[in-house]
Amino acid sequence: MMTLQNLALVAVLTMFAVAAAAALGWMSLRIALLLIEPATARRVPDRTPLEHGRARLARAFSANR
Repeated sequence: MMTLQNLALVAVLTMFAVAAAAALGWMSLRIALLLIEPATARRVPDRTPLEHGRARLARAFSANR
């Protein structure tokens, strides 16, 4: 009787360990994909008004020289 209980306990604990390993694997995969996504989907940001003003100022000074 004790052997059957030990076998059942080992079976239940093994199923729990498999489920926990699958959950951890799934979470680590999701985290890895979230970390990779910004590197592949990087867009060129629009120029701010300050950058437009600097470009105009640089063109104005270079034309006078």
